[in-house]
Amino acid sequence: MIEPASFDKLQSEIKDRIDKDRKVLDDMRGEVRPLKGSTRRIHPRSATAISLVGTDGGNNQLRFDPFKIQLIRVVDSSRNEYCLEVITQRTPIEELTGRHLDASGVPLTPLGRMMKYLEISDLSDLAATFNPEVEERKSSWMNVYREMTEWAVLFELVRERDFGTDTVIVCDGFLRSKMFAGKLFGKYREGLEEGIKGQFEKNRRRIYVCGIAKTSGVLTTYRLAMKLENVMNNTYPCFVEVPLVMEERVYEWDEWAKRQDKFVAGKMFLVKFGNSAYDPVWAIDVLYSQKDEAPTVLGYLLQDSKDGFPVPLYPRCLQEAHEHAALVDFDLEMLDDEIRRVLRDSLGDKGSIIDEMALQDSDPAAQRYS
Repeated sequence: MIEPASFDKLQSEIKDRIDKDRKVLDDMRGEVRPLKGSTRRIHPRSATAISLVGTDGGNNQLRFDPFKIQLIRVVDSSRNEYCLEVITQRTPIEELTGRHLDASGVPLTPLGRMMKYLEISDLSDLAATFNPEVEERKSSWMNVYREMTEWAVLFELVRERDFGTDTVIVCDGFLRSKMFAGKLFGKYREGLEEGIKGQFEKNRRRIYVCGIAKTSGVLTTYRLAMKLENVMNNTYPCFVEVPLVMEERVYEWDEWAKRQDKFVAGKMFLVKFGNSAYDPVWAIDVLYSQKDEAPTVLGYLLQDSKDGFPVPLYPRCLQEAHEHAALVDFDLEMLDDEIRRVLRDSLGDKGSIIDEMALQDSDPAAQRYS
């Protein structure tokens, strides 16, 4: 607990800093003020909305996991499963490449077909983090591998799947990535746009792609300024395009906002799907080549968000995909039991130790909070 004398000192320093930095807030208010006149109403439109989500490795919570096992699984809001594989921290990159491209370079999976389009034959050429040397590889490489798998599934859906109606595909996260090596992400974006164009030419179906992030630095930074300037306080669903100057203020790397050739595939919009001035505002990337069609894309999402549950006024398709992808309850127990069984068998005479450990509390420190 902070002592009263220390708290008084904190109060004084906080007031001093806010007084001296007040110009920052005034500048931000000046940046958002024009947005009030640029805000547009969203009109509902009917179309199919689907979402892709990868199982979050951070939520596995396995009790017996000395090998840092990660389940790579991508599903959509209709329970379709596009990828299911297991990796560990020490899985050889060469072995992983062989899962996606055979010895003659023929693609075997969505990730393999994406690599084929990008004209690379090894995962180490796809992202710098896929270091073939295990000891030099960063632990984050497994998260990057999961991200690449999600990008690959999106790529295949857009380019290969037949759609029965006009469809908006909602991604979990912004349409931006710094994980692709060189300018491969720019080429990836071109492949998406080719697929969208091909869908219309072949099937007369319009496919739209957008992405919603769990959190947004732009919203966090500008929320107060927007409220003071009455931006998006409308009593109807609305949206506004985010000026580049706002993204550049927030993001540490300018290229995260404006490098379409390398890192960026989407244009950011702030969106409110509710009729109240107090309803939540979300940051949504619309595929850059489709930014002029944002009213249509967001009109589709409005219909899908009206029935959002458990999060209200948030795309239901994305929430359903998260529910289907989550590795919890019985699924998690089965995976945990299988890991214990394999460990028990591999330890031979020492295998009984696994059963003994199963009877112990896996997290005794948690008792402090119970």
